[in-house]
Amino acid sequence: MPRSFCQLLPRLALLGTVTVLGACTTLGPDYERPEVNWLDRWQFSVPGPAHTQADKRVDLQFWWQVFNDPVLSRLIETAHQANPSLLIAGLRILESRALLGIAGSNLYPQVQQANGAVSYVNTQQRGGALPDDSQSLASYQLGFNLSWELDFWGRFKRGVESADASFFASIEDQQEIQVLVSAQVADLYFAYRTTQLRIGIAQKNAAIQKRSYEITEKIFKSGGDSELDLQQAKTQYLVTLSTIPQLQIDLVKARNALCALLGRAPGDLPELSGEAKELPEIGGAVFPDLPAELLLRRPDVRAAASQVAAQSAQIGIAESDFYPAISLLGSIGWSGTTLGASPDIGSLAIGPALRWNLFDHGRISNNVRLQDARLQQLIENYQDTVLQAAREVDDAGVSVVKTAEKQALIAQAVDAAQRALDIANTRYREGYADFQRVLDAQRALYSQDESRLINYGIYLNSVVGLYKGLGGGWRVTPIGQLIPEDIRKQLEQRTDWGNLLTVPLPSGGVYPQQTSGTSKHE
Repeated sequence: MPRSFCQLLPRLALLGTVTVLGACTTLGPDYERPEVNWLDRWQFSVPGPAHTQADKRVDLQFWWQVFNDPVLSRLIETAHQANPSLLIAGLRILESRALLGIAGSNLYPQVQQANGAVSYVNTQQRGGALPDDSQSLASYQLGFNLSWELDFWGRFKRGVESADASFFASIEDQQEIQVLVSAQVADLYFAYRTTQLRIGIAQKNAAIQKRSYEITEKIFKSGGDSELDLQQAKTQYLVTLSTIPQLQIDLVKARNALCALLGRAPGDLPELSGEAKELPEIGGAVFPDLPAELLLRRPDVRAAASQVAAQSAQIGIAESDFYPAISLLGSIGWSGTTLGASPDIGSLAIGPALRWNLFDHGRISNNVRLQDARLQQLIENYQDTVLQAAREVDDAGVSVVKTAEKQALIAQAVDAAQRALDIANTRYREGYADFQRVLDAQRALYSQDESRLINYGIYLNSVVGLYKGLGGGWRVTPIGQLIPEDIRKQLEQRTDWGNLLTVPLPSGGVYPQQTSGTSKHE
């Protein structure tokens, strides 16, 4: 080979490498957030929730402040710090951050290995025609290997893109748990308070009915009334009394469920100590102006979109198997022995390598189809997540409006029942009505009074459900607050976490709606 051509060969190789690198592409589709065609036209089923009081706006991040209940606010803040599910979600963020680091490492030389060996060899020869002989030696080997698969087709870039989207999904999952925990604490708190008040109503009516029973017993013993009035009064008193144990069971269950949300063992909650207090009067719920837009800000909707982004990148990773993998290989080695006549040997090797799956019998094609089918599943899951979010908001909005209407009617029924009882007592004392009318009036008042309380509890839960449906009750958690300090110390004692426990999370914690790349497999 001519000397001039040998000198030109490295330059041609360099030019070819630059040309190939310039032709690199990123395979697979770029992520775009799925469109929800019906969302712009969607409205509440009832007009009530669509209006906002001009002088009273609700911060969805702290929607529970609308109830003006310091105990509730304190319980929710405590749950955000100590809830076990939130702790696990915080650890999953650390897990996904580590996975993102693993994916990013593939952009650099994948193999950077040092190797070495030392061996002692002893050979002995005895018997036979040859003279006895013994020989021993020590051999040494040391080397360094480098292998870098160039990302011609965007395999590793897509891997980072997928891991990045999964990382954002883990942040959004943690925010969704905040939404759920906030709503669950409020629901259980109001259930506890409602049950307390129901026990109070039952005890109050039982006391009234006991007094009626004692009066009829005295009259019966004096021969003034029949035994029928006595037994009817006794029956009504005992029936009312029998409802209290079940209410007490419900009260303990609600308290224990709250303890679990707060990460505490079942038992008394100091925050709930003291006498039962009335449920908060909020004077009508306050609703955001654009619920349709708020739906897309729900953490579970954003997490579903991030899952679509993560899977979209998997198609490009699968498609890259159609093309050759081109790597740069290099190695440096040294070996020697203790034998004086043996030379030490040094070696240097460098050059490109090619790996290409020419015959895969449909494995690669079917893997691409598999990833595409999974992508479409996640797109449909995103559509369904938005649909279910709209359903939750609409259900809660209707419930808020209609339970408020029902509450006004029940309040009138309570007033009427109280008036009927007053008249029945008067007519009974004057001898114009029998005692059965009094018992019926007592039963009706007790029933309507309890119905009013139960319905108002449902109303409060509907308000909670509305804010939950709108995705309220979460905020970006700083990296230092994801997990408690004691668990952080355990992690640091077991493992070197580097800066993963201190580097701030992405501001806003929202995955981009669309990636910037535009190149695709053609």
